[in-house]
Amino acid sequence: MKDGIDALRLTAEAGGGPVEPFGTAGRISAMDRLASSLRDILGHNARADVISFAGGMPAGELFDAEGITAAYSRALRSPRQVLQYSTTEGDPRLREAIALRLSARGLETTRDQLVITTGAQQALALLSAALLVPGDAVLVEEPTYLLALQCFACADAAVIPVPCDRGGVIPEALEEAVARHRPKLLYLIPEFHNPTARSMPAERRREVAACAERHGLWIAEDDPYGELRFAGRPEPWIASMPECHDRTVLLGSLSKTMAPGLRLGWLRAPAALRQACVTVKGAMDVHSSTIDQAAAAAYLDSADVDGHLARVCSSYRERCESLLTGLPEALPAGSEWVRPAGGMFVWARLPEGHDAADLLRHATERGVVFVPGAPFFSGPPDHTTLRLSFPTHTPGEITEGVHRLGRAVADMSDTQT
Repeated sequence: MKDGIDALRLTAEAGGGPVEPFGTAGRISAMDRLASSLRDILGHNARADVISFAGGMPAGELFDAEGITAAYSRALRSPRQVLQYSTTEGDPRLREAIALRLSARGLETTRDQLVITTGAQQALALLSAALLVPGDAVLVEEPTYLLALQCFACADAAVIPVPCDRGGVIPEALEEAVARHRPKLLYLIPEFHNPTARSMPAERRREVAACAERHGLWIAEDDPYGELRFAGRPEPWIASMPECHDRTVLLGSLSKTMAPGLRLGWLRAPAALRQACVTVKGAMDVHSSTIDQAAAAAYLDSADVDGHLARVCSSYRERCESLLTGLPEALPAGSEWVRPAGGMFVWARLPEGHDAADLLRHATERGVVFVPGAPFFSGPPDHTTLRLSFPTHTPGEITEGVHRLGRAVADMSDTQT
């Protein structure tokens, strides 16, 4: 592994002076804060009397339980194979099925370019372990995915936030951050971003790709939500752009399209980095679950996946619209939010002087919860922000939840006066 990783570091080297890492104490402190935020989110989801807009979970009642059950039955027709050890890279049939779906969506892919992982989170962990050394700078969108921050903290990386607008990272700010910090990696969620729900337009993606080419920058393009589109047209993957196709790792997951309990994800990477990730994974868990991979392959081969996703997207569109319809009356005057074209979230900003954590305390008393935006920031947090997730409740429940949120806003205003 060392030779492969050393070669990768030579090709990815951007030069320049060191960037201060978290250090052990700082890393543990950052991880503790993130873990506490995650426990709070999961705790809110577990309360039966609460309407939770907190957890980023798909709608369980929309799982294709019948199709997945049938897929497991087909997989178990070969028990000696699917209950045995397997290859670290993953089941060839599953890699082939995912490669075909990626190719159909405009990114020519072969199964040999893919590694199956235990969820997309492991894919990011493998990439971090294979590519980063303590002190390496990693650029992230501000704000960004909570568990990505935790992953980079574990790698002892120096996380540098890049200012964003509604189109994602601002190109001038990205250039400035690259020149100043000389990072190894840029982590992005270009489609239906978590937590902000924004999508990066094609021209912005091309600017990011050109920046990566100029500066020898690796890109991690995280795409867990891309197939959950319910409005507009898809944009090209950064991984498909000629300027940086050899410098981009595409991360994906079956958690949002099949079921998160499978814990199956994947990464698509250039050969040397892919092999380094395979070596790290072999040391970590040998391979992801053989039976689950076989069942996922059987499902993707035989089920009407696109039809299933169309039904999911239609339901998510309706649920998102219910949430958006109620927000003008629920949130304080002057609040702002993004209307997403897909995914699972709505990101809102309260007027100056308001604190989302304070609102959450009142909301919890009213039986509705959300996630304050502060934990998603790697730099100074914006305490006026909040993330609302809509998939796990019916439109009627969402309407009731928004009413409760409006009453919590009124409670907060009464307290302040």
